[in-house]
Amino acid sequence: MNKQPHNYFTPFEEPIAASSLPKRFTYPFDYEPHPICLLAAKNLQNYLQHQQEWQHNFGLDQNQEGTVIGKMFGVLVVQTQENKLGYLAAFSGKLAGANQHSKFVPPVFDGLFEGSFVNVGMLELTRINQEIKALEEENSLENKAKVEVLKTLRKTNSITLQDQIFDSYHFINQAGKEKSLREIFTKPPSGAGECAAPKLLQYAFLNHMKPPSSREFSKA
Repeated sequence: MNKQPHNYFTPFEEPIAASSLPKRFTYPFDYEPHPICLLAAKNLQNYLQHQQEWQHNFGLDQNQEGTVIGKMFGVLVVQTQENKLGYLAAFSGKLAGANQHSKFVPPVFDGLFEGSFVNVGMLELTRINQEIKALEEENSLENKAKVEVLKTLRKTNSITLQDQIFDSYHFINQAGKEKSLREIFTKPPSGAGECAAPKLLQYAFLNHMKPPSSREFSKA
């Protein structure tokens, strides 16, 4: 899904004075949300309530089918090079089974395309799991040794795949300097880079947008 930068940019409908912007970037995890952030979050929540492009069971409707999966969303208030004020939106991980949707900035690293090493690796892990299950159901002494070998292989493959994913993430800061995920974290946590905030900042910096403030919220 290739889009022009400003297709992910949602301008505020109401005029906002530059003097009302926060003096510094707000800390997104422990702070009183800035009114402009709340305005952007409310705008996104309204969009989520009325959009018809995809379906995701947040657990808010008892009659909706599918597994209930809560989701974290984020908004980042930004100013474009043309001094237009608006916001970017993102979600953590996948939404409705995909990691790219209109309205939301793309992932920092997209490993879900057909034939990607992520999909190939996940298919191999699934195959190993199925083989382990089949052997365990037979419950023979001979199979126990085979199961242990397969469990070791599964662990090795899982670690290797996770390391490949970590090596595929590279982030830039507002000055345009780049660092890999392993340079930022000695031992990266699982899912690092898939949260809303890193996606928002990466997209803003890549497209020369200035982020005065951000806000995250969950829908579950």
